[in-house]
Amino acid sequence: MRYVREVRRLGCFLCTKAKEKEDRRNYIVYRAEEAFVMLNAFPYNNGHLLIAPYRHVAKMGGLTEGEFRSLLSLVRRSVDVLERALSPDGFNVGMNLGKAAGAGAEHLHVHVVPRWEGDTNFMPVIGAVKVIPEHLLATYDRLAPLFRE
Repeated sequence: MRYVREVRRLGCFLCTKAKEKEDRRNYIVYRAEEAFVMLNAFPYNNGHLLIAPYRHVAKMGGLTEGEFRSLLSLVRRSVDVLERALSPDGFNVGMNLGKAAGAGAEHLHVHVVPRWEGDTNFMPVIGAVKVIPEHLLATYDRLAPLFRE
């Protein structure tokens, strides 16, 4: 409900969060030179990560080679960290490019969503909500140290 009722701020949330120095409050678990990894504040599952370049870029063709390599490297690193921390059975990795594709932000980012066998539950069907069993800050505290290893 917080997502539905939240007043939309002007500007890009990814740019805003990346510029702030409050990584735990903003759920930024790791910063690389050209991109960063953060927990999705409105996750599909525990450990749902967003990986984005610092620079506001909307299209794949707008990425520098360094940004592109950084994104892919962070996807690989994120999968490794999530495997060690949460032991998922699989992953959804993807991007929504453009409004017609479901992009909620015009700042390109990659979703990494850990998945478990049978991880769907009855709540999305009858209550239009998803139950997340671990608080975001608890997940942050579990993942952030593993990114620093």
